[in-house]
Amino acid sequence: MSSRLTARFLIAVTAAVAALSATLGGGAADAGTPGWQQPVKPGWQEGAAKNGWIVSTIAHMTLEEKVGQLFVTYAYGDRADTTTPADVAANQKVHGVSTPAQLVAKYHLGGVIYFAWSNNVNNPQQIAGLSNGLQSVAMDQRLPIPLLITTDQEQGVVVRVGPPATQFPGNMALGATRSTASAATAARITGQELRALGINQNYAPVADVNVNARNPVIGVRSFSEDPALVSDMVAAQVYGYQEQGNVAATAKHFPGHGDTAVDSHTGLPVINHTREELDRIDLPPFQAAIERGIDSIMTAHIVVPALDDSGDPATLSKPIMTGVLRERLGYDGVVVTDALTMQGVRDGFGDDRIPVLALKAGVDQLLMPPSIDLAYNAVLDAVRTGELTEKRIDESVYRILRLKHYRGLFRNPYADPDRISAVVGTPAHLALAQGIADRSVTLVKDDTAQLPLAAGGRNVLVTGWGVSTTASLAAAMKRRGASTTTHETGLSPNDIKIAAAAELAEQSDLVVVTTNKAWANPRQQTLVKRLLETDTPVVVLAVRDPYDIANFTDAPTYLATYSYAGPSLEAAVKVLYGEVQPSGKLPVTIPQADDSGTLYPFGHELGFQ
Repeated sequence: MSSRLTARFLIAVTAAVAALSATLGGGAADAGTPGWQQPVKPGWQEGAAKNGWIVSTIAHMTLEEKVGQLFVTYAYGDRADTTTPADVAANQKVHGVSTPAQLVAKYHLGGVIYFAWSNNVNNPQQIAGLSNGLQSVAMDQRLPIPLLITTDQEQGVVVRVGPPATQFPGNMALGATRSTASAATAARITGQELRALGINQNYAPVADVNVNARNPVIGVRSFSEDPALVSDMVAAQVYGYQEQGNVAATAKHFPGHGDTAVDSHTGLPVINHTREELDRIDLPPFQAAIERGIDSIMTAHIVVPALDDSGDPATLSKPIMTGVLRERLGYDGVVVTDALTMQGVRDGFGDDRIPVLALKAGVDQLLMPPSIDLAYNAVLDAVRTGELTEKRIDESVYRILRLKHYRGLFRNPYADPDRISAVVGTPAHLALAQGIADRSVTLVKDDTAQLPLAAGGRNVLVTGWGVSTTASLAAAMKRRGASTTTHETGLSPNDIKIAAAAELAEQSDLVVVTTNKAWANPRQQTLVKRLLETDTPVVVLAVRDPYDIANFTDAPTYLATYSYAGPSLEAAVKVLYGEVQPSGKLPVTIPQADDSGTLYPFGHELGFQ
């Protein structure tokens, strides 16, 4: 680890970021931005002397105000003072208040999180207005303390803020480029655009090492199965988010969610790695993030017997949160839980106990408890009864206020609506995103040398998963002279849709079929196999997990984009027509469907014959 994270390495990547930006038309990297090395963040004891104003602020806070800083949750509404009946009703049902503004004020919240389903992220001006409205509420309280406003803008398959914000192809696609400069650039642009909307913390990057091809929850959200590659990419993104984008980064999901076949949203995964495997596979990316001065680390709702044999999930485990993360890895930044609505942390624990146990384990912030009122009062009661000391609360509040100070929120927490168009989705940003996507597409197989396609008239059927995905691919091919028919079949196509696709294929000169986690969906596998039985040439395009080909190995041509973001789909069509070379390398091994061996190895790549 240390040999890869040397000063020479950091200087080289900084130079590469500048070179990449210049090459793709984005100009040089931001002039005057600091280098990789962040200021050393003082711990509790050292900070007490250096940041006396934070200590003084805490001394003037009531217990209720302190506890409020520990919570981050969501609220329904596109404005802080929403009057939309559906949003008001939803807030009243879940939180017992009518508006986001009332929620912040009532519980002295430390942060809020944005989602599309909570009607928070409709367009840039609306998002900035919501952010400013919420910050105004926070700054108008007895003690003005700005909010952490956060979201999950991982890019790729997990995106909360859509176009016109710049869309990137996601982590595994970045891993396929092998370019830390690309990773840093994607984080820089994402961070700058989020900050322009008043979002000052991103729950990214994902630091999990995806060594399980059947991982249902991580997959392409991970950079790779290789710990060294993941570590380099994570370090680069911490730099891009924090030093160039001025947005707090959050490495997730500690101590590593990459080897599981259970989704912690719906169950409690058990990671059976030995301590040696954890040290070699799972922990290095988090150590890399810590060395780069990451602001925040998110917990995982997973059981890791090698670190804690109690059966408790890591979020509630003092041996993991304090013993490993705080003491062994030396991390003194903010630790935030994954969402407390997830079943992985609720199995076996009451919703009133989970926040208290998480704080006792060593975390600082509690994300999305099922009932904010129940959780908030449970923590208050734990302090009043002596189960938690107020000193313990003060330690977490100190870290939270320190983070807000590092991000300049006490100085100015507000978005400038007049600058949004100059930052969000600019031509330079879009060009950089497209250039990165162009270098991420992996040509895994082309046995019949179908590619590159000749431009011009041919009848092409674009079918498979994704309404917008198939439509975007068809439109891109049409711009290149093809006559296209689109037949979207859904995530789990029925017999009627499969038969219709096969019939359309017989009438076409070429079929392009998209798959989305077909390894986990037999109906998608049936669709592809039925298309391969026709007399029409077929190109299979995996727009999510690259592992799908193991279930239809006789497909002659197979490309992996790792993403269905707009730039990835455009890049795929560019590769199809030979406008760019397929230069992505597999960042994971593709095993055979029965796990009897390797189908395609890590690093596999093909160019045009």
